Amino acid sequence: MLVKGVFTLTPNKHSGCALALTLLSGPAWAADGPTIAGIPVEFMLFALTLLGVALFHHQTFRVALAGVLAVALYKILVTGFKTGDGIPGFITHLGHEWVTLANLFCLLLGFAILARHFEKSHVPVILPKYLPDDWKGAFGVLLIVWVMSSFLDNIAAALIGGAMAHQLFKTRVHIGYLAAIVAASNAGGAFSVVGDTTTTMMWIAGVHPGAVFEAILASGVALLISGYFAARQQHAYSPIIKNAHQHTHVDWGRIFIVILMLGFAMMTNVIVNVYFKSISSSFPFIGVAVWVAILLTIPVRRHDWEVVSESMKGTFFLLFLVTTASMMPVEALPAASWQSAFGLGFTSAVFDNIPLTALAIRQDGYDWGFLAFAVGYGGSLLWFGSSAGVALSNMYPESRSAVRWLRHGWHVAVAYVVAFMVMLAVLGWHGETIVSTHATRPSAAVNPHFEATAEPALQQ
Repeated sequence: MLVKGVFTLTPNKHSGCALALTLLSGPAWAADGPTIAGIPVEFMLFALTLLGVALFHHQTFRVALAGVLAVALYKILVTGFKTGDGIPGFITHLGHEWVTLANLFCLLLGFAILARHFEKSHVPVILPKYLPDDWKGAFGVLLIVWVMSSFLDNIAAALIGGAMAHQLFKTRVHIGYLAAIVAASNAGGAFSVVGDTTTTMMWIAGVHPGAVFEAILASGVALLISGYFAARQQHAYSPIIKNAHQHTHVDWGRIFIVILMLGFAMMTNVIVNVYFKSISSSFPFIGVAVWVAILLTIPVRRHDWEVVSESMKGTFFLLFLVTTASMMPVEALPAASWQSAFGLGFTSAVFDNIPLTALAIRQDGYDWGFLAFAVGYGGSLLWFGSSAGVALSNMYPESRSAVRWLRHGWHVAVAYVVAFMVMLAVLGWHGETIVSTHATRPSAAVNPHFEATAEPALQQ
């Protein structure tokens, strides 16, 4: 929900090819700067950064830092920014992005604390009492993540799923299963206007919640396909433990902390995005709300503050990549059609899906259920194609390999293609202009002059 799609980048050895292929179905490049084979130099620098991340696993922080500095320096000296030229333009650009970066910083560190509380609550330990001890138990965990993400933050859902898997499978979690956890967390928010930042943007712009809810068909099909194969992979790799500890009791104090943190985040996201849209991009409300909950619950249980320092380097790694992505010249989309929506699913694994969604809203004429599924699920295709994947990789560093993610998580991409086509065959494409739904938009969110380029309060 909150930060879902805040960040959708795809590091792999074929990043340059991916960028070129995106030209066929994704955004159009800005035409006011040097290009190589028709691709702006910024993208080439970005591709080299992602290639470095994929190849040098032990130097990812330095590679990401070098990448953001290289792109920033290039734009300062050569092309300038949308906000102006030179250093003043760069400073203004960061001024526009600081809320996104601050929210992401607060959420990643805050939800690391949340995940530790959930793990120590002993809920993951007693789950085997209620889950089958074969592959269906592993699928059940993915179903839980999917449901939670329909109304909670996708980072939190993914981390809770990761915490459950850590206990249920004796710390031995298959890469393919990790990919499925991320996919389930992203799919869960695709059909709910409070489950993902992109769907909340559509709702505020005037899209009826029912139009978005249609994405539940594709979301459910994707869960079934990816979940089935991933559960089989996990069961063969490390079966679910068969017997829960008989004398283990749930620590309800820690459960209270988890619920309060999620509640603060969810309520703040809805209230700010729906009722105070005009100030949503001026302050990192969501991230601060999470930390308010953390501070309020200090007397309840001791927070594991050490996880903050442990997560700090990985968090800055992500922020460097998000900043680099924000400087990419993505300025237009192809005409609204099912083909372009389908392509945006792959594109959202390369670009931040927030501006992609904003461009689509401005362009209008999409079938919003298709668009919601495409931009929401597309980031699952690689390990940091979404903020949920990046957050989970902090818990499972072994997942930070694009090659292994593609090799073992192949079912995520297959699920996307099949689910999209099933939705197309069953429901058909029905492009709809937002103006036709103005009568049903939430009363407090009515704004016929909605600026699609404005970022949601969250971030992200």
